[in-house]
Amino acid sequence: MIDDLVRLLGTAAHDDSLRAVALTGSGEDFCAGADWVATNAENKRPRTGDLVRRIPHTAHRLVELIATIQLPVVCTVRGWAVGLGCNLALAADFTVADTAATFWEPFLQRGFSPDSGATWLLPRLAGVARAKRMLLLGEKVTGADAADWGLIHAAVPADELTDAADELVTRLAAGPTVAIGLAKQALAYGQSATLAQSMNQELSNLELSCRTADFKEGLAAFRERRDPDYKGF
Repeated sequence: MIDDLVRLLGTAAHDDSLRAVALTGSGEDFCAGADWVATNAENKRPRTGDLVRRIPHTAHRLVELIATIQLPVVCTVRGWAVGLGCNLALAADFTVADTAATFWEPFLQRGFSPDSGATWLLPRLAGVARAKRMLLLGEKVTGADAADWGLIHAAVPADELTDAADELVTRLAAGPTVAIGLAKQALAYGQSATLAQSMNQELSNLELSCRTADFKEGLAAFRERRDPDYKGF
């Protein structure tokens, strides 16, 4: 599944016809994470260095693609989002969850250290204290609490989840896609840059976005006092 998602997102990144990405689970749960029991069976122990060779191109690549693809990514979570599944949801631009969903980072409870961006994503979204509660203590967080903590965009009752996510995807897909992608890129860059560096990045992005057809449409719509009809280029 991870390889398929990496391939699909890589393809989406170069498809100019796409305006947004929707990510959701196909069953009762969003994602239960990697199957460490199967991959570490007594007759199937990984060789030394196998994780270092493999994970950067699979799980870590997937999280990175979600966070950096220049399309808005909306994630819908129902049921459990565990380990890698939790971090996929946290890496998305917008995550909408069932209020009763469960976000869980069980790495240390299984005897190994966190991966897939947990130690980077959690403190930036919810603060160090709450990150420690989830990682060091293994506390489970409901969808409602995840929204209160700032881990996700919103939590809604289960019967409203699909409509809430679809509405968000539709809204983002109708926006100026190039400018949205550049803004997403600048937000990520700004987390490790100075104010001056961030403003220089904004200036470069402004130069690019002002050359798009959507920029011209935005100005025309403002002059004509109507809603813009962006085309994504």
